[in-house]
Amino acid sequence: MKKTNVLFLMADEHSSRVLGCYGNPVIRTPNLDGLAAAGTRFTSAYTPCPICVPARGALQTGRHVHEIGSWCNGTPYHGQIRGWGHRLIDLGHRVVSVGKLHLRSSDDPNGFDEEILPMHVLDGIGDLHGMVRNPPPQRPGIRLLAEKVQGGESSYTVYDTQITDRACEWIRTTGPGTEKPWVLFVSFVRPHFPLIAPERFMQHYLKADLPRPFGSVPDHPVMKEIRRIQNYDDYFVDDDHRRRAIAAYYGMVSAVDEDIGRVLDALRDSGQADDTLVIYTSDHGDNLGNRGFWGKSNMYEDSAGVPMILAGPGMPRGGVVGTPVTLLDLPQTIIEAVGEHLTEEERADLPGRSLFGIAGGDHTDRAVLSEYHAVAAITGIFMIRYRKWKLVYFVGYPAQLFDLEADPLEQNDLGQAPGFADVRRMLERKLRAICDPEAVSERAFQDQAAMIEHHGGTDAIFRRGEFPHTPAPGEAPIMGT
Repeated sequence: MKKTNVLFLMADEHSSRVLGCYGNPVIRTPNLDGLAAAGTRFTSAYTPCPICVPARGALQTGRHVHEIGSWCNGTPYHGQIRGWGHRLIDLGHRVVSVGKLHLRSSDDPNGFDEEILPMHVLDGIGDLHGMVRNPPPQRPGIRLLAEKVQGGESSYTVYDTQITDRACEWIRTTGPGTEKPWVLFVSFVRPHFPLIAPERFMQHYLKADLPRPFGSVPDHPVMKEIRRIQNYDDYFVDDDHRRRAIAAYYGMVSAVDEDIGRVLDALRDSGQADDTLVIYTSDHGDNLGNRGFWGKSNMYEDSAGVPMILAGPGMPRGGVVGTPVTLLDLPQTIIEAVGEHLTEEERADLPGRSLFGIAGGDHTDRAVLSEYHAVAAITGIFMIRYRKWKLVYFVGYPAQLFDLEADPLEQNDLGQAPGFADVRRMLERKLRAICDPEAVSERAFQDQAAMIEHHGGTDAIFRRGEFPHTPAPGEAPIMGT
C-alpha cells in the first residue's frame, strides 16, 4: 500500500447523530459530508470511554482504559505506556499536535515531538471530584451548562480559530519539507460546552426544525444515580430553553465543520492531498437532553458512539462499513498508513485492528468494548457492541440489552426480558474474554481511593472545588464549591 501522511482531525463531544452524512437532515456539515463521500464512513464507531481524559489516554496508547489505568478525568495519561506516536518518532516520522490533548502535561513524553497550542488537564491534576464515587458528590458547576446558552464568541471559539490557523500554517510550510510521511493531529475543543455558538449559526438553527429530546430517565439504579448527580436538565427553564441549547450545539458543530474546511483547503493548496490519509472522529458524543441526560458519561449511542470517517489512499470512496470499530483501531491504522508495520506479536497484544483491513471486509465478526469509571458512576460500567446487539454490564446491578437494528434509539431495554437470556450470556462471555469486569471495577475504585488520599482526602478535594470544563489556554477556570 502507498505510504501516506496522516491528517488526524478530532472534535470534542461530537455526536455522530449530528452530521449530515450520518443521516441528520438539519445540520450543515458540508466539509465532513464531502470527506465521507470521498472516503469511508464507519456507522458503528465507539469511544473506549465516554469521557474525555480516559478516552484520549486510550487513543494515545491503543489500549483499553483498564490496561492503562486512566479511569477518570483526574487520572490523565502521562506517557507511562508507550504508544503509536513514540513508535513513529523513533522511526523518524514527524508526529505533531495542534490543540486539545487533555493529557497531564507537555513536560511528559506524550508521543508528539511538538505540541502546538496544547490544552492539558487543569494544573496537571484534572478533575478530582469525578473520582469520588462512593457516594458521588453533587457538582455545583453543572448549572453553568444551561445558564450559558447564547450566540456569540467564547474562549473556545477563539481557541478553535487559533488551532485552525496554526494547523493551516504547519501544513503549508512544514509538511512539504518532511522527509518521511508525517502525522498531524489537529484537535478542536468544540462542540464541547459552553453552549455558545457564533451568532450567524445560532440564528440559523433557531429557525430550523430541530429534534426535541426524547425518552425518560431509565428505571435503573445506576442510571438514576448518574442522572441525580449530572442533573444538567434540571436547570433548563422550559423546552424553549432546551431548544436554544440544541441550536447552540448544532451551531458549534457547523463552526467546527467550517474550521475543518479551512484545514482541508490548506492540505489541497500544499499539494499533499493525494498523499495524505484524512481521519475525522471525536473522543465521545453528547446526549443533548435525551432521556434527561446532557454531556456524556453513559453507554447510549448519543454518548458512547462517535463519528469515524477516513478518506485518502487505501480507503474506498463512498464506503459505508457497519462493523463495530473503536478509537483503539486508529493507532494501527496510522502506523500502516505511514508505511510501518507491527509484528504478529504486537498485533496480537493490541486490541485494535487496522481500519484498512476492516474497510476491506476483514474482522467483520468482532466485538468492541467501552467502559466507564468516572463522574457519578457508583459501579463499573462496561459496554459490548457485537453485530446488532449492545450489552451494558453494570457490576453488581442488572444489565441493559438493546437490539440496535430494531431499536436504534435504545428505548426498549431487553436486559431483563424473557427470551433473551442466551443473547445476554453470549455477550457477557465476549466481555469476559476481554477483561474481568468485577476485578477491573474494584481496581478502579482502589486506584481512585489512593489518589484521593494522595490529594489530602475528600474534604480537601471539595475545598479545591470543581469546574464544568477545562479552560482554554490562558483562561482562568470557573470553580464551583
